Amino acid sequence: MDDPAGQPGQRIDRWLWYARFLKSRSLAAALVQTGRLRINGQRISKASRTIRPGDVLTFPLGPHIRVVKVLEPGTRRGPAPEAALLYEDLDPPQQPVAKAARKAAPEVRNPGSGRPTKKEGRQTVAWKNSGEA
Repeated sequence: MDDPAGQPGQRIDRWLWYARFLKSRSLAAALVQTGRLRINGQRISKASRTIRPGDVLTFPLGPHIRVVKVLEPGTRRGPAPEAALLYEDLDPPQQPVAKAARKAAPEVRNPGSGRPTKKEGRQTVAWKNSGEA
């Protein structure tokens, strides 16, 4: 697709699929139709919208908000290193904190001390719940 100025363009759903942001083109179209994707700050809801190099896309992807600049239209859905050449990540997502680091250290019991009593169990539950407030 070309516009009158001669600058190449591509459908947004197709580009998102080529750039490997979503697993299928239908998922890309569904994301666009929710109205949560913005092109240069304008909210869009049609998957047929054409994007061109230089456009900035803002959209939610999992727990992150992705902000990417389109560098060129895609020609195929290739491997990830090839797909990464289609865009510049303006706001790379933060590295998630490992689940093991977020959890509190497990309670330590001396070997051979048997099962916890009901009282010890209630104390453990109260201690675990005290950190949630």
